[in-house]
Amino acid sequence: MTIALGSDNGGYQLKEFIKEFLAQKGIAVKDCGTYSLERVDYPVYAKAVCGAVTGGECEMGILCCGTGIGMSMAANKIPGIRAAVCADWFSAKMTREHNDANVLCLGARVTGDEAALTLVDVFINTPFSDEERHAKRVAQIMELD
Repeated sequence: MTIALGSDNGGYQLKEFIKEFLAQKGIAVKDCGTYSLERVDYPVYAKAVCGAVTGGECEMGILCCGTGIGMSMAANKIPGIRAAVCADWFSAKMTREHNDANVLCLGARVTGDEAALTLVDVFINTPFSDEERHAKRVAQIMELD
């Protein structure tokens, strides 16, 4: 599994923390930037991460900004992406099981580092349920693209 990571300057430190966590677990990472605390525009990084996911280079993506909201809005504009902002483990689990989300958005100013690692762990390790009712709904979401 390879995970695409991206952030703006507000989520940079959280992205780096997550990158280290994934490396320790032996999970490959494609770092799509940003690479410093210099002010940048988050849609650029949402597009890069989502392109890696929709292009098949990465199975999932993780985006970090101040709240996770801006990244989520940008990511969900890209056909094929189902991005979810999560701040609790139950939402991270359900968005994978029920919505087959392929991008997790986190808010560095909302979620602490350790809590974020729990969310990442739950997100990447929870499979889509593939139950007929959920598959039908995901297909309907994808028709909205």
